[in-house]
Amino acid sequence: MSRALPKYNKRRVAIIGGVAAVALSGAVIAGSALAGETSKNTNSQAARTKASPGTVSCPAVAPSLPAIPASAKAEVDRNLALLDTQIAEANKRLVDTVGQGGANFAQNAIVGPLKDKRVATINRIATAIGRTAAKPQGLDSLAACTLNAGGAAGGGAAASPSASPTQQAGGNTGNTGNTGSTNAAGTVSCPAVAPSLPAIPASAKAEVDRNLALLDTQIAEANKRLVDTVGQGGANFAQNAIVGPLKDKRVATINRIATAIGRTAAKPQGLDSLAACTLNK
Repeated sequence: MSRALPKYNKRRVAIIGGVAAVALSGAVIAGSALAGETSKNTNSQAARTKASPGTVSCPAVAPSLPAIPASAKAEVDRNLALLDTQIAEANKRLVDTVGQGGANFAQNAIVGPLKDKRVATINRIATAIGRTAAKPQGLDSLAACTLNAGGAAGGGAAASPSASPTQQAGGNTGNTGNTGSTNAAGTVSCPAVAPSLPAIPASAKAEVDRNLALLDTQIAEANKRLVDTVGQGGANFAQNAIVGPLKDKRVATINRIATAIGRTAAKPQGLDSLAACTLNK
């Protein structure tokens, strides 16, 4: 009995040692897998922070229209407003899908389809005018839009993995450490002015059209500045430095439109209520 005991103890030690070795191997394997996963996640997160949505820039249509017959004005104004809505929707989708798809995702999935929508809308405008006047030609040339700043135009943002809303603003690599650095660029959304205008006298049309186009330019410039300055300043930087001044510019432009109409017709009132814009995230 006393002779068998050492052999039993040796066997017991060998079994325990084997189990410990298996457990240790499992821990090493699990640790290696976890480290690999952590590294992968870290790399993915680093890639995602480089995404920046960009904005679309489209030619203004109103300045290229001829005199609009009174019978067509409501339909024309409705479709001009729709063109603005389509741009706003495209800009929103650029933010919502930042980092998705390949290098040409934004161009193929957003900017291209936007052109098709604009072709149909512009054609409705031309058809409405053509019912009681000469149908304007060549307006389709205004349908194509371009992708500005960030987005997939440079190939960097769209090639990155999908980004969360707090990771979409990494386009400006020089802006770090600020409160706004975790926010996406966003876009401004402004009320359409054309649908609220009365019949425009022929003598005022050129000036009104010029200022309607300027309103579009002001929005495009504000959207570009949102991208260029993403991450700068504090939490209210975009509101105070971009959206607020945009309202002031719009007030002046809208007042010029009302004044131009008022020279030969009743001056429209209350248009200042259309000056304020909102910041979309």
